[in-house]
This record gives sequence, structure tokens and C-alpha cells, in this order.
Amino acid sequence: MVSAGEGSARARSLSHVAPADVPLQTALEALADPVRRTILRDLATHDDWSRACGTFDLPVTKATRSHHFAVLRAAGLIEQRDEGARRLNRLRRPEFDAAFPGLLAATIDRAD
Repeated sequence: MVSAGEGSARARSLSHVAPADVPLQTALEALADPVRRTILRDLATHDDWSRACGTFDLPVTKATRSHHFAVLRAAGLIEQRDEGARRLNRLRRPEFDAAFPGLLAATIDRAD
């Protein structure tokens, strides 16, 4: 196991916010984007940590994809971890639902 002071600079750059500490406006802005909702819907249908960032079929550039994942992470919607060269993702549905009951379901469980 890697201690907090070890690991790559890439891994150390990951910061995760507890959904309970996220302002409602931040959560709403993260959920407002259709590309981000696509990411969340995809994660909702897969096991935790089974989807790497590069495996999502998104109509955006790699830089824009990275931005979308960063927004979702900053809003407390996803958690990420590095595994080798891959960055794996987990939807933080239970934690987010506790902070914002029904909001995630209202936005990703229905079609756009």
C-alpha cells in the first residue's frame, strides 16, 4: 500500500471532496452538462472501479474529457484512483444521495 507521501505526482494531484461539503450550486452545475450526465449514467451501470477514463465513448477531446472528470470529482459525484497507467472511477451515489436526496436520480435516471 502506498502511504500519503508516496506515489506519483499524478496520483497526488487527485483531491476528493465529500459530497456533504459541496454547495448545491456546484452540484447542479456539474449535473447540468450532458457529457457529464453521460459519464454518470455509464458509471451507474458498472461495478465500482471497473471503468477507466479512456474507456468512455464521449464526443470530446482528451483535454475536455479530463476537465469533465475533474468537475465531477470536485462536485463529490465521483471518486478516482490510479491503477498503473489507468485512472479508474467510482460513482459516489450513496454519499451524494445522502447529501442531496433524489438529485442524482432526477438527473441521470431519465433520458435527456
